[in-house]
Amino acid sequence: MRCGAGLLDRRSLESEGGYGPRHSVTRTSNSEDETITIARELAAGLQPGAVLLLSGQLGAGKTAFVRGLAAGLGIDPEEVSSPTFTLVHEYRGGRLTLYHADLYRLEKTTAEDLGLEERAVAAGVLAIEWPDRLAHALPGAMTINIDIVDDTTRRITVGR
Repeated sequence: MRCGAGLLDRRSLESEGGYGPRHSVTRTSNSEDETITIARELAAGLQPGAVLLLSGQLGAGKTAFVRGLAAGLGIDPEEVSSPTFTLVHEYRGGRLTLYHADLYRLEKTTAEDLGLEERAVAAGVLAIEWPDRLAHALPGAMTINIDIVDDTTRRITVGR
């Protein structure tokens, strides 16, 4: 894999062999700041209607990744917090609105039940933590898997 800026945007995924259902790009992060940087690079190429499904253990860095998405969209990353109790946070002020959903406390549910497929959400970027709680797949969604390697190291895999 190449190093440098733009590693995870759509163009670089396409140039590295396609953007199909089995293609993925993996990066290693050695700190929360690096996780934020990786997400910021990805956000630069996101278009309205993008859906990102973030999976990983508790403490893997999913919310840190969303902070990076916010930064890449021009939103203050300090505003981003885990929406565990409110389910969905909305962050405005960037080139696209960022919707951040955390389904950890839910049983299987549908995106419709949460209002995640409304027209307003489709005009922004939707990041969903704990997507295994969704009752059905979201076609075209990008998957982000964050694996804990050790106390500070994470393996981040982005795919379709």
